[in-house]
Amino acid sequence: MMKFTRIDPHPDLEPFIECYWMMQSRNSTPKIEKIIPDGFTELIFNYGDVYKSKISGEWQFQSPHLFAGQITSYFYLENTGWTGSFAIKLKPAALTQFFGLNMVAYLDQIIDLDSFPHVQLANLKNLFLPFENEHKLKQLLDDRFLELCKNATENPLENALTLIFESNGTASVAELATSAGVNERQLERLFKKYIGLAPKYYSRIIKFNHIFQLIKEEKCTWSDIVYQSGYYDQSHFIRNFKAFTGEDPSSYFFEERNMANFFLRK
Repeated sequence: MMKFTRIDPHPDLEPFIECYWMMQSRNSTPKIEKIIPDGFTELIFNYGDVYKSKISGEWQFQSPHLFAGQITSYFYLENTGWTGSFAIKLKPAALTQFFGLNMVAYLDQIIDLDSFPHVQLANLKNLFLPFENEHKLKQLLDDRFLELCKNATENPLENALTLIFESNGTASVAELATSAGVNERQLERLFKKYIGLAPKYYSRIIKFNHIFQLIKEEKCTWSDIVYQSGYYDQSHFIRNFKAFTGEDPSSYFFEERNMANFFLRK
């Protein structure tokens, strides 16, 4: 059985890192997993066997160490052997703040970190590997990212992103622009650079994510969920759910122990 572990980073890293996570399984039987957009970017390190991914129609072997940009729809992963992985799930603007990346260049991409033309990013694996245990790993991750924080740039989208998360993706683009102190065209440019997506589409992802939190509370009917998620009606809700998951919400296995639910149900 796959063991999923979510690890909280040092409190001072809260503006930059959502969490660290780990996956571990000695079962080498191939299993296809669906990955669903959650609004965060990731740096992923495999100390077990590599995975294959299917993003644009064909299966491709991944490299052991990866940088995943924002994704706009679901894609698939399949293990090629036993699983041993850990990752840094970063806040939306953190990779630009830490490393100066223009995030629109990495939209819907999973990049090989070993050949990535950024020395600091490419060398991270040398600080964290070989894997010893969870406690040691957390210490290494915290130490490195606390060091990076010292030279991190300001996040001009901090207020806009806070509004998106506090409103569960229902704030208008005009409200987001006002919160950021820029006009809508400037907001669009900043979102493309720091996040990789337009503010409206990013808000759609966060609104969709909120569905999983409501279902986790187990107190809502489907009608309640549609209303509380900010969708106009049930058909609009279903269209959005299918766009991000490829499935109808009534047939989706929310309780299944898989990667997508581990990330989305928090």
